[in-house]
Amino acid sequence: MKISDILTEDLVVTHLEGNSKRDVIEAMVDIVARSPKVLDADKVRTAIFEREKIMSTGVGNGFAIPHGKTDAVTDIVAAFAVTAEPIDYESLDEKPVRLVFLLVGKDNLVGPHIKLLSRISRLMNKEEFRNRLLQVPTSREILELFRQEEASYFEV
Repeated sequence: MKISDILTEDLVVTHLEGNSKRDVIEAMVDIVARSPKVLDADKVRTAIFEREKIMSTGVGNGFAIPHGKTDAVTDIVAAFAVTAEPIDYESLDEKPVRLVFLLVGKDNLVGPHIKLLSRISRLMNKEEFRNRLLQVPTSREILELFRQEEASYFEV
């Protein structure tokens, strides 16, 4: 499964407003709730915040990957956003976040969920790719960057 298979234009946002980690996660859950794969947005929200209690998903380099698993989705669903301003996300490197990738997996699809987390992390580890994501003005262009990067980085 590719990132570009699960992201759609309506699940990608540029200039996401929010002043805190909580604001950003709340907004990301609202975005992902647009997907018909989401059966219960409140359960998704709870799963994400419960996972966040274990350890911050602000992994460093201005990137966060809030995620969780729940029976409140019919399949893996995701949203991506570039925040309007840098957000204090309690990141592992203590640096603010601007790139946020929310991933919600179905309880019984652990393998694909972990593979996608790994794929996202590897892509977002590339400084040049992160910088390009910060520069493009539209959701469509962000999706195209993900497609191009996956095609060049992974065997498809």
